[in-house]
Amino acid sequence: MAAQKTPSRSNRKSKTPDELRLRDKIAVVTGGSRGIGQAIAQVLASEGCAVIITGRDKATLARSAARISRKVRGRGKVVPLVCDVRDPESVSALFTKLKQRFRRLDILVNNAGVSQVPASVEETSLELWHKIVETNLTGTFLCSRAALPLMRSGATIINNLSAAAKQVFPNFAAYTAAKTGAYAFTLSLREELMPRGIRVTALMPGATATEMWNDIMPTAPRDKMMHVESTAQAVLYAVLLPPNANLSELLLTPTAGAV
Repeated sequence: MAAQKTPSRSNRKSKTPDELRLRDKIAVVTGGSRGIGQAIAQVLASEGCAVIITGRDKATLARSAARISRKVRGRGKVVPLVCDVRDPESVSALFTKLKQRFRRLDILVNNAGVSQVPASVEETSLELWHKIVETNLTGTFLCSRAALPLMRSGATIINNLSAAAKQVFPNFAAYTAAKTGAYAFTLSLREELMPRGIRVTALMPGATATEMWNDIMPTAPRDKMMHVESTAQAVLYAVLLPPNANLSELLLTPTAGAV
């Protein structure tokens, strides 16, 4: 699925409540403070969805929620809740609050993730390994496990994994291992939940222009990368599929070669 241009604001028509395709749906988007997560939350909320966005920093999360709310202009609700996806107790507290307020969950987007500065295996510290694996793999497991009691037939889980789930990158051993493991977890979870009518999809975008590159590769060519809106639209596409459709993966690539 190739990257698509986002329509200009002048081309976007206001929708009536009955035209909102995710009206009355409840979603959780982890890592919703910035970048891809913020874009996904915005596109879901723009279709009438109530979206819980999570992150570790309360102030950054609040700013993200305010920004999304301004953009969607009341079409959907945005609720910021602090959560560290690496911490079982923090994840449990998040979904307890969700149950108390909304009673159910229709969409889970496991988006929270971190990358790494390029480093050989010899240079990879155990601390770095734990940080990458616990966020990108264990966090996906913890949130999925906690979400399942609130999900019913027709619900969707989307795991944002990156192209590294299938493509090997030297000097990114921890990141590649975590994303590959998360891909295998996604496939296993998909098979488990198919009889329950819960769709599980692996989202694997190529290089995407986000702030992450400032830390890991400042000279990376942003102009050749995908836009976060393209990934967000892919998530919307997966969520809006008919209930009997089951999409195992979405692989997105930039229109021009990037890193």
